Amino acid sequence: MLRTSNRLWTYFSPAEQIAPGERTGRFRIGGDQPVLDTDGLSRISAEDAAELPRFVQRRFTVGY
Repeated sequence: MLRTSNRLWTYFSPAEQIAPGERTGRFRIGGDQPVLDTDGLSRISAEDAAELPRFVQRRFTVGY
């Protein structure tokens, strides 16, 4: 319904683990599937999550 509406929306699916940490500015952006690191974890620091790019009319997720 949202995708066909004329409303502006963003759906952020956060990583499974968000915790205080270092702002690296180096993370990957995904779509409908979790972004996993080399250890198979879905995680991001709160500092990097605060720096996310803005997406309009789109669902996205992030992780290392």
